[in-house]
Amino acid sequence: MLLVTEKPSSARRIAEALDEGGRPETRRAGDVTYYLAARCGNELVVVSALGHLYTLVQRGEGWTYPVYDTAWVPVTQAGKGHGKAGAHIRAIRSLAEGAQGFVSACDYDMEGSLIAYNVLRYAVGEHSLPRAGRMRYSTLTREDLNRSWEARSRALDYPVIAAGKARHEVDWLFGLNLSRALTLAVRNASGLSRTLSVGRVQGPTLGFVKAREDEICSFVPVPYWRAQAETEIDGERYPLEYSEPRLERETNAKELARACRGQVGRVTGVHEETERRPPPPPFNLGDLQREAYRVHKLSPSATLATAEKLYLGAYISYPRTSSQRLPSSIDIKDILGKLSRSPTYAAYAEKLLSRKTPRPRQGKKDDPAHPAIHPTGASPRRLGDPESKVYDLAVRRFMACLAGPLVTERARADVDVNGHLFFLSGSLIRERGWLEYYPYVKEGERRFPKLAVGSSVPVTKLSTGRAYTKPPQRLNASSLLGLMESVDIGTKATRTEIIDTLSKRGYTEGQSIRITDLGYGVVETLERHCPDILSVGLTRGLESDLEAIQTGGVEVERVLEKAQETLGPILARFRENEDRIGEEIAGTLRGAARKEGYLGSCPSCGAGDITLGRNSKTGAVYASCSNRACGQSYGLPQKNRFYSTGKSCAECGAPVIKMYFHRKPLELCVNPECPSKGGRRDG
Repeated sequence: MLLVTEKPSSARRIAEALDEGGRPETRRAGDVTYYLAARCGNELVVVSALGHLYTLVQRGEGWTYPVYDTAWVPVTQAGKGHGKAGAHIRAIRSLAEGAQGFVSACDYDMEGSLIAYNVLRYAVGEHSLPRAGRMRYSTLTREDLNRSWEARSRALDYPVIAAGKARHEVDWLFGLNLSRALTLAVRNASGLSRTLSVGRVQGPTLGFVKAREDEICSFVPVPYWRAQAETEIDGERYPLEYSEPRLERETNAKELARACRGQVGRVTGVHEETERRPPPPPFNLGDLQREAYRVHKLSPSATLATAEKLYLGAYISYPRTSSQRLPSSIDIKDILGKLSRSPTYAAYAEKLLSRKTPRPRQGKKDDPAHPAIHPTGASPRRLGDPESKVYDLAVRRFMACLAGPLVTERARADVDVNGHLFFLSGSLIRERGWLEYYPYVKEGERRFPKLAVGSSVPVTKLSTGRAYTKPPQRLNASSLLGLMESVDIGTKATRTEIIDTLSKRGYTEGQSIRITDLGYGVVETLERHCPDILSVGLTRGLESDLEAIQTGGVEVERVLEKAQETLGPILARFRENEDRIGEEIAGTLRGAARKEGYLGSCPSCGAGDITLGRNSKTGAVYASCSNRACGQSYGLPQKNRFYSTGKSCAECGAPVIKMYFHRKPLELCVNPECPSKGGRRDG
């Protein structure tokens, strides 16, 4: 029996779990390690892929669009993938000879199902498919893997495979055709050979960033006034909150100050309530990514990569899940028992075990493939910084969802001061509940004096001040991820890749995401000439069709036909406007290049700019005047990185650059014949 796993590390764990002695034999097939496990008198051969070993390419030659005819080929043939991909394909093909059956032991999701299917179909042959089964597991623990083996299906999960295959093909059709159209438009209009990309999810996502940039740039601050007041009761100071957080006019603020400063108010009402906040549900991937960003400033992609490592180490369950629910099949007491052996979590786990039946708070979102993220109870060994942070979040959130509610007593007194209403508020935590297990949520307490209706409340301090409304905050990776989720574009597995791609393509920059001139220009041009590329509705409709494949609601062929029917008119409209699109984006590219390479004005002719250039033969960097009639040029340092300062040399007028020597800044004139002879130390 040949088992195909997704990664080498999971192959080893699965072999160790299924081998009766827990010590499978390690062997080599060329450069590829595989394992022989003995189980019930049978030999199990466990070998791994390296993620996707096959990818989509166009059939035929030519670099044009539209292209609808595709083929699956080895990643090595397409110039993609890991360098050892070819060796793994050859090893799997060789090990499959004489195998009595096959098992897909890849991660149980669309990608994992498709990886195993393609390996069996193309590396082994279609004859292997009727003899192939499927393991389904959510953790790489010995117990879970053994259960998965015993409960394995005798057939592959074809609906999941079909959905994964269709998603790849739809993404390829949109991504390749739109990116190629964009690149060719610029090349044909200007001769620039810059590769540009856009896709059915990438386009709308970049549109979100551009829309936020427009909101920020068009925002006009509006002044308002606010009041801050204070009282003193029994020697203790308490803040008084005015009932109107914002006063429209300065005259209103002055009138309030005149009427209330130094006055004594009267309590007109006292309101008390007990608030019970239920525990948070366990994490799904999106929740974990947002919380890791909020608490530790880890990017969504870093969080996913870290969670994958923890999963492969058998420390947490499969992270690519949408579920916020823990089914009854999960042995919660067993996990808590294992956590009770950890010095960090022992006291918390034992307290939860002392309860009769720890029941998790279940969230609304579910996932048919995997439960919510939870620890396995296995003790981690030497976790690095990001791993320990993400693991701690997962463990504490798991324990928190099993705990009781947070019980807080809240009180508020309504205080009338010369006809103006103020509030005096306080809160006190009576039962910490889940907050004891999950300290990453801050719940403040505020003292509240003994007051009754008619009590006197002196206004000991009152000030008013002007403030301004603030523009919307820039999106960050976490909030952009949440926005994509809220409109249902992309998947839990691809959203972080899309966000990273926007940055790699030079469309966005910074942790507080700012759209670049290039990104803004691309969206602005597409809005004018081809707005469907940026349509959230179009993308969401395709997502709905792809999800329906998995449940049998629609045939793969119909989804692919619909995708082509949607894409065809978009490409036709693009072709009609290709010249204008190319010219506009080429102009944006030139402007961005000038801005990036601008060092200063030319001191020789006064008409041109000194900008950076690179010798196409030697790769040497130099600076020259943009005015071709001038011909002024300067050699630049080739080994040290330098930065434009925006300054001109006081001696000769040439641009000044900044470099670092032994971490000390040095400003230099680019003119080698400058009387300053090399510049001066900065600071």
